[in-house]
Amino acid sequence: MSTARTIVGMSGGVDSSVAALRLRDAGEPIAGLFMQNWADDGSGDCRAEDDRRDAVAVCGRLGIPIHFRDFSREYWDGVFAHFLAEYAAGRTPNPDVLCNREIKFKHFLDAAHELGAEFIATGHYARVVVDGGEAKLLKAADRSKDQSYFLHQLGQEQLSATKFPLGDLRKTEVREIAREAGLSTHAKKDSTGICFIGERDFREFLARYLPARTGEMRTPDGRVLGEHPGVFYFTLGQREGLNIGGVRGFEPAPWYVVGKDVARNVLYVDQGADSAYLHSRTLWSETVHWIAGAPPAARFTCMAQTRYRQPDQACEIVVRPDGTLEVRFAEPQRAVTPGQSVVLYDGDVCLGGAVISATDAALEQRLREHAA
Repeated sequence: MSTARTIVGMSGGVDSSVAALRLRDAGEPIAGLFMQNWADDGSGDCRAEDDRRDAVAVCGRLGIPIHFRDFSREYWDGVFAHFLAEYAAGRTPNPDVLCNREIKFKHFLDAAHELGAEFIATGHYARVVVDGGEAKLLKAADRSKDQSYFLHQLGQEQLSATKFPLGDLRKTEVREIAREAGLSTHAKKDSTGICFIGERDFREFLARYLPARTGEMRTPDGRVLGEHPGVFYFTLGQREGLNIGGVRGFEPAPWYVVGKDVARNVLYVDQGADSAYLHSRTLWSETVHWIAGAPPAARFTCMAQTRYRQPDQACEIVVRPDGTLEVRFAEPQRAVTPGQSVVLYDGDVCLGGAVISATDAALEQRLREHAA
């Protein structure tokens, strides 16, 4: 049993290091906890042991105890199995959203309570305020680092027990605080991409679990341009990895993925980053999660993001009787991707969000009609 009131999720990075430092300096009784969420697969690409050592070193420097928990089985069942199923279905999932809901703010929160703590804290760039008994999730002061998009599945119970000590800081300030405090993580490179893939090749990693099956690469009007190595390796708007050289009868302009037909194993491509086939004005979602527990109205206007770091987009929301959404945008949106999340905002306040299930993009609609 810990005597700490707050348990800080120590990832071995600079953000969680400074989160712990700020709480300690504010007089909060804290301890650290390092989560192992991915079992080493023998590839040599997993940095978990390095991160663990860095987390231990920082806690030693801060003079706070550190605990350890292995959530790799829970991660596999709650996050990775879903990740694979989505890719196999031709969608592009966002494992960070699921990891926050299923691991960091569920199993980690449970572990903190088992240790006798009231709160957890993480190095996420976001803010929580309690207003009239309601916990609200707000964007971070540093908009370029704001992570509320990834946290939109959290509810009242999680947010009321969570602290985000970095919510009012810029990333440059965080690194400077860490450097002045002599924390070994002050210059550590930020992790990029999907956490369990790390720096390795995405296609090679996915091929271990979803064997490649080559198929035709076509233009939207059906002309065959070549072969793709596996339709689920690609996502809408992607340019890299197509390996399309000069094609007779076409301008020497870059090609982009504009659609996927998983059933027929066909990848559709078109020229130009602004291809009309990449644009939509309406999306439909799976069941929405409201941070407040209920929508503000059955129909309302707000701002939305359909991908991380996208500028807010004006839209009208229609909450359908089955709890799903119809989102109508004021302007056409590029590469809105089923499997990703649409996250709703009222100013700085994150209202919640949902997984995108479909859009009115012309090619996507045509493929749906053919499949029906």
